[in-house]
Amino acid sequence: MADVDPTFTDLPLERLADAALQRARDFGASHADFRLERLRSQTVALRDGALEGAHDGEQLGMCVRVIVDGTWGFASTFELTNTAAVRTAEEAVRVAHVSAPVSPERVELAPEPTHRRAVWVSSYDIDPLGVPLDEKVTLLGDWSRDLAAAPAVAHVSAHLEQYVENKFYADLSGTSTTQQRVRLHPELEVYGERDGRIDAMRTIAPPVGRGWEYLTDGRYDWAGELAALPDQLAEKLAAPSVEPGTYDVVIDPTNLWLTIHESIGHATELDRALGYEANFAGTSFATYDQLGTLQYGSPVMHVTGDRTVEHGLSTVGYDDDGVEAQTWDLIRDGVLVGYQLDRAMAGLNGFDRSNGCAFADSPARVPIQRMANVSLQPAADGPDTDGLIADVERGLYIVGDKSWSIDMQRYNFQFTGQRFYRIEDGELRGQVRDAAYQATTTDFWRSMSAVGGPQTWRLCGAFNCGKAQPAQVAAVSHGAPSALFRDVSILNTQAESGR
Repeated sequence: MADVDPTFTDLPLERLADAALQRARDFGASHADFRLERLRSQTVALRDGALEGAHDGEQLGMCVRVIVDGTWGFASTFELTNTAAVRTAEEAVRVAHVSAPVSPERVELAPEPTHRRAVWVSSYDIDPLGVPLDEKVTLLGDWSRDLAAAPAVAHVSAHLEQYVENKFYADLSGTSTTQQRVRLHPELEVYGERDGRIDAMRTIAPPVGRGWEYLTDGRYDWAGELAALPDQLAEKLAAPSVEPGTYDVVIDPTNLWLTIHESIGHATELDRALGYEANFAGTSFATYDQLGTLQYGSPVMHVTGDRTVEHGLSTVGYDDDGVEAQTWDLIRDGVLVGYQLDRAMAGLNGFDRSNGCAFADSPARVPIQRMANVSLQPAADGPDTDGLIADVERGLYIVGDKSWSIDMQRYNFQFTGQRFYRIEDGELRGQVRDAAYQATTTDFWRSMSAVGGPQTWRLCGAFNCGKAQPAQVAAVSHGAPSALFRDVSILNTQAESGR
């Protein structure tokens, strides 16, 4: 387990926080919090084994958020001095005063225990930003050239994103937290052509809250996945176009995570359910008046919000409200039983406590309610994926995510995938192409007849979940087992595009 980087803890964290919070107290703020953040990143891109580009980035700054007369105020700066800390607190107070006449509701934060000088570091072994660039280029280049040697492959792209995030938080209640977390996403994609048709096949290795060891320690089967990629592409290029209709489908977690993200994750954000947030695909059909009664899915559906799972992209020790990370139910036995909350949403709606979903993507941004790791739970004694497939007479097995579309209430949707395999009499019969599955959220989840066991559960996710205006980006993981859905509508995307 790594320690917090001393080049971050050597910064005058507490001195600046004390200066800012004391100034907010002088102005009578009922709540004030201070964050000092450093976000370091690196992206590496290769094309056909040659370095195409590499970029290092760093953001370092501090911000103050206050509640004065029941109204939020916020200000930030990249100048790390006592004078700047005091000035930023004063500016935040002025923002609250200006905002008060147009603020329709008083902010009341849900209570939270005080966490004094808490320290949390995510689970990883090797800081990816400490690995020399030429070592990364050599590894990705070797993988790319091996892929390019396959007859079906015309071109190869390789892309690697890495982040190391440090946050210091302090507030007037006495909470102070210091955190460090790491995330990393390698991705390789091969391209081919057959009979004038161009297609691509991408790795399904998920982004992770792990370090450089993810690519080198052998716990993820990179060799196996990369070796299979050219044959999977060749089979896809030669595959027949899908016959549209109604099928039973077995969905692999490498595809199902995205459906969870769009149709459950965003739909159970309380700010969307209440209509406070509508950017990036709207509000939610899962309105607050349906809490405890909405039959979201079938009785085998159990979905949790979780900010604690090891290697999760949304995993933290404490959120940007100073709330300790938790795990809770969103959907139990198919019924909507919970939402994702920050302290303001929890306080406004009478919840005893926030479940820790506040996050800002930089020191220049105000925290907003963001998604936890939202995951579908496996059945304790559930079958493996082959067992689910064996229970299908005519259907499809779907692997890997690709494109998606969902309406403004998170209700009508369509998803494609990397690979669609025909199932006949309980066995796989090769790939088909041009397929997408379409449903309403509740019809789809109510059609889930079985979920796989823990041996099928896998944590996937994305770095680029967008929300709010000005837009903020967050990384989030979604765990899922393989699952079987009955009578799902399958479209032929080529035929649909010709309409």
